[in-house]
Amino acid sequence: MSTLQRAKCQAKAHPLAMDAVLAAAVLVCMVAGSFVEPRHRDSVSWALRTPDVLSLVLMALGAAALVFRRRAPMTVLALTGTVSVLESVTGDPRAPVAMSAVVALYTVASTTDRPTTWRVGLLTMTVLTGAAMSAGALPWYAQENLAIFAWTGIGATAGDAVRSRRAFVQAIRERAERAERTREEEARRRVAEERLRIARDLHDVVAHHIALVNVQAGVAAHVMDKRPDQAKEALAHVREASRSALNELRATVGLLRQSGDPEAPTEPAPGLDRLDELTGTFRSAGLLVEVARADQGTTLPAAVDLAAYRIIQEALTNVQKHAGPHAKAEVSVVHVGPNIEITVLDDGSGEHESQDSGGGHGLLGMRERVAALRGTLTTGPRYGGGFRVHAILPLKNRTPTGEDPA
Repeated sequence: MSTLQRAKCQAKAHPLAMDAVLAAAVLVCMVAGSFVEPRHRDSVSWALRTPDVLSLVLMALGAAALVFRRRAPMTVLALTGTVSVLESVTGDPRAPVAMSAVVALYTVASTTDRPTTWRVGLLTMTVLTGAAMSAGALPWYAQENLAIFAWTGIGATAGDAVRSRRAFVQAIRERAERAERTREEEARRRVAEERLRIARDLHDVVAHHIALVNVQAGVAAHVMDKRPDQAKEALAHVREASRSALNELRATVGLLRQSGDPEAPTEPAPGLDRLDELTGTFRSAGLLVEVARADQGTTLPAAVDLAAYRIIQEALTNVQKHAGPHAKAEVSVVHVGPNIEITVLDDGSGEHESQDSGGGHGLLGMRERVAALRGTLTTGPRYGGGFRVHAILPLKNRTPTGEDPA
């Protein structure tokens, strides 16, 4: 830390002591100036003279008032202005008592607003200059009288400039702090969104594959004694579903690794190109699934492709869990204008309305995925039985920040 910076820190820590030092310095300057003889003809005499006792008292009062200039700037200005007027009226020759009023006027200008500075500054200049011009042996146009006008104007202008600079620096500091808070809030928001996205993926993966494992394990236990071949086939499906679940969990959890950690995930996120594989796992679990697609030649953004896959996966998982043993599901993927529409229907008799009760997050996860893409999701029971999930996903990004939701 430099000497200037240390001095500023000390001044902020002990303002009254610094003002006392300033008052002492002003007093020394006023006393020293009082020994200068006024103009005689065309020269200035520097011969030693003794100031009047009243002038010394007025200089001491003006300097003492400056100790409290920060606590009561207007009061100090009024007091120093009063002693300056008294010196102008009674001093012959005059002592530079007006120096204390100039310092007080600077303090007022540096601590108030500009309109107040203008009003107070003009009043001080008028009173001090008028008193100097109207009293004393010197003519009204004497340089000593004009100097009072000039110095009071300089004090007010300098104080206003300092106040403006302080306000400018404070505005820059507040803007920087606001920008820093905005960056921190944006970082926290992105972290929260990423956690939510990973939580949705984990829920979809675990719910889908565990449901299949549960169904196939039940089949194997049921036919183990009478039809061992079917039990062996069901256990093979259990092993396949378990392996798929582990692979997807590894890829999803791998996103949490640091950049230097080994075994970063390299498998691409699933999309509609794996729809046949997805529906095949449900068919192997005993669910009848029909697929109709009218999106040939459509290239989907990565975020839309993943959301469409997860919506179908979650909807079929809910059918498997809630629609009953003889339910049939229909999946349709249609490209309509600027959107891709996903529809999953079933004719089951299960109570789909309660599928997210008791801590489940199936429909909630689908809504969050669709909302992240600025799409729409409609879910509800069908007339005559069954359940319907309908999602409209825009192919073009419509997020406010223009960023890819993926």
